[in-house]
Amino acid sequence: MSLLGKAAVAMWWSVRPEQRAEFGDWHSHEHFPERMSIAGFRRGSRWSSTTDAEGFFVLYELEQYDVLTSKGYLDRLNAPTSWSTRMMPHHLGMIRSQCRIVGSFGGGVAAALATFRLSPQAGREADLQERLSKTLGVLAQEPGLTGAHLLLTDTPPTSSPTTEQQIRGKDGAADWIVLLSGYDADAVEHVVADQLSPGVLGTLGAQNNPTIGRYRLAFTMTPQDVAAI
Repeated sequence: MSLLGKAAVAMWWSVRPEQRAEFGDWHSHEHFPERMSIAGFRRGSRWSSTTDAEGFFVLYELEQYDVLTSKGYLDRLNAPTSWSTRMMPHHLGMIRSQCRIVGSFGGGVAAALATFRLSPQAGREADLQERLSKTLGVLAQEPGLTGAHLLLTDTPPTSSPTTEQQIRGKDGAADWIVLLSGYDADAVEHVVADQLSPGVLGTLGAQNNPTIGRYRLAFTMTPQDVAAI
């Protein structure tokens, strides 16, 4: 999975079983088309957790960082539809990070994904970024894998709670994010346990408490898909 653009919104949350059917309908048929209609949105993807029956990961890839503060985006965040207003309270434990993409390696859209939420050790930020980028560039070319990416959360300084956020309640945020995708889930899992294990990440300069998730692709959409509807 090659990331499109220079910025992203990365989100994790849970949806209770009784809400999942309506959530999938709303998110696929209203929410994704709405987001993909905003200038600067390049691709959206939704991933279902393979280890947590209620968990999701969603990624929006943006052409430029300033899309995060664009009128088109903020207008949508502050004017949710009636269906969105009904669904937002069911986004439980929301982690929402507005990010700069600082390293992206690989190509295509794959079926399996691991996400890593981590933070650098104090004073090792530059070292960790350099070492991670080198490691991810190599991993993206390995059999079974298709992409490896590094995102750094950079919340716009003028950011304030939008109407959607107020409906959900307070969102959390990640710090640094690593995404590893592949066409072979076992190959992705091998890297999680080996080249990107918590111990190895620690030697690269990360703190020793990364949060790691495993996901399978549920749905993806681009602006071209909206135009074809």
